[in-house]
Amino acid sequence: MTSLLIADHDNKTLGAGTAKALTAAKALGGDVHILVAGAGIGAVAEAAAKLEGAAKVLVADAPQLANQLAEEVTALVMSIAGQYQAILAPATASGKNFMPRIAALSDVMQISEITKVVAPDTFERPIYAGNAIQTVQSSDKTKVITVRTTAFPAAAASGSAPIETVAVPAPAGLSTFEKAEIQKSDRPELTAAKIVVSGGRGLQSAENFKTYIEPVADKLGAAVGASRAAVDAGYMPNDYQVGQTGKVVAPEIYFAVGISGAIQHLAGMKDSKVIVAINKDAEAPIFQVADYGLVGDLFQILPELKTELEKAGK
Repeated sequence: MTSLLIADHDNKTLGAGTAKALTAAKALGGDVHILVAGAGIGAVAEAAAKLEGAAKVLVADAPQLANQLAEEVTALVMSIAGQYQAILAPATASGKNFMPRIAALSDVMQISEITKVVAPDTFERPIYAGNAIQTVQSSDKTKVITVRTTAFPAAAASGSAPIETVAVPAPAGLSTFEKAEIQKSDRPELTAAKIVVSGGRGLQSAENFKTYIEPVADKLGAAVGASRAAVDAGYMPNDYQVGQTGKVVAPEIYFAVGISGAIQHLAGMKDSKVIVAINKDAEAPIFQVADYGLVGDLFQILPELKTELEKAGK
């Protein structure tokens, strides 16, 4: 079996999810080729070539691929898909955009957000907001798979795969890129952070996120997250949302502050290595999954935590 892994990147740096998705692809057996599609992607291709387990890196460099438009990426992948028995991509916003199109054009069922490779044709994936694990066996000739990267360790950067250029089809021209609104932050990216401090509706306002959550996160070098309730209330932007309809994270430490622990939120963070819950309601469901729980007023606890972190030299 030869597999094609579509790299996640921003034309400058290789996304962390690619190395993790490579681990899943290697578990299928056989060679794994990594496709880097974009514009001005030399540095990305070199980074992909260093990933241990990559047999080859394919580079598709063209202006129409600069913004990862689904129609353009799909046309490229379909032009080489016949060589592969499996096509994989990290389950990112970009991957979720073009992979269903590839599956449809290949006339196969997509296998979404796998968390384990049982056999080359059998996979595990979460269902019911992560409350159950489904085992899926596919008889399709070509497996089209998205990978929940939080479930796999990253491949080491100790390889030296050859880099080849592939022909890019003529532009599909079915869509155009208008603009991107990217929020810049000095904090780690939410899905890649080792520590995440998330706030819920218990914070009561956007100002309280700035006053109580962000100072603690900055002391810990952590990313800031939020529950859907906090996002819906306007306390934080959508891209901070952790949960079934937000981002899935699995940091070393996850702080759930003022978050009740609805199953939709747990689906996005329950794979965290250590979960710390702070809530004034001792019966909150979040305490059922927490490794450490503190019942109390977050408006008193967080300033005390910040003070103790300062004493510890953070």
